[in-house]
Amino acid sequence: MEQRAHWNRIGSSYQEEIFDVFKSDQNQLLSKILKKYANPDHTAIDFGCGVGRAFEYLSPSFKSLLALDISDNLLDIARTSTYRNIKFKQHDLTKPLKAKADFGFCCNVIMLPDVDINRTMFKNIRRSVKRAVIVVPSLESFFYSAWQLIEWYKKEGTSPAEIDVSELAGFKGTKADLIQGVVRIDDVKTKHYSQPELEVILGDCDFTKVTINKLEYDWTTEFTSPPKWMKAPYPWDWIIEAE
Repeated sequence: MEQRAHWNRIGSSYQEEIFDVFKSDQNQLLSKILKKYANPDHTAIDFGCGVGRAFEYLSPSFKSLLALDISDNLLDIARTSTYRNIKFKQHDLTKPLKAKADFGFCCNVIMLPDVDINRTMFKNIRRSVKRAVIVVPSLESFFYSAWQLIEWYKKEGTSPAEIDVSELAGFKGTKADLIQGVVRIDDVKTKHYSQPELEVILGDCDFTKVTINKLEYDWTTEFTSPPKWMKAPYPWDWIIEAE
């Protein structure tokens, strides 16, 4: 209920508050990967559809699309879509889903601070679809961005010890949180994943074929007015192809 209330509150401000992966994807890798799975004879599920940002990539590519979200308010916005092959359902991904499909898409949904609940969501996707594309936050990228911030300060003559603690507020929390990849984004506990961890979790969830790649973003997604010297490697999410 807490998660449902949270997303219902966001409602009309979703577009401004929630990071748009499709627009920020530097190499348009996500849209290219989704095209690989397009099949007009297959069905698809959008797990955590939000306001429907993925509809233009999924709806024309599949016979039918089931759009799921925990929030009634977000589903109401998503229903304004002009695509006619979409069915909508309010559903909490932490609960089993009876519907089955050939393909599933899930973008930055499996990132709750409770790591066991996150694993349940992976399992529920596995039970519902034959193959899936899943995007999750990268723990390596989180640490790398913090390292770049410290380098930036050092270049301007500020030692790491002199950096205001507010600049590294993402690390606020217990040691157990940090070890499990639970860090703070805008003061909200958010689960991030390391690549080896994902390999173990997906294997435990009975995905037998897994490919993990970087979904790269510009430095402006991390910092306001980043310096020109801050170039590749860029910050990233993990994009998973799993069967």
